[in-house]
Amino acid sequence: MNTKTVINIKADKQVKKQAQHIAERLGVPLSTIINSFLKQLIRTEEVTFSVVPQMTLELEATLAAIEADRQAKKNISGPFTASEAIKHLAAL
Repeated sequence: MNTKTVINIKADKQVKKQAQHIAERLGVPLSTIINSFLKQLIRTEEVTFSVVPQMTLELEATLAAIEADRQAKKNISGPFTASEAIKHLAAL
């Protein structure tokens, strides 16, 4: 028998919105994600808090493109002093 219950939690409004957005993008109800976290807690009897930010795929791709340009000596300006950098940016 698979009975359900309701758990009321308090979360920051922005955190909830962001979590709902991600869950929606993944095509999974937020309640399924929360249930998954609870099942993992039961299974491992551990809670993991990650403070190490992870790069998004978009950021990884951007950095890879920058590194490729750097190695090819393409799209590189400088080195500049501060005033030279300001003049260079103003001219763009």
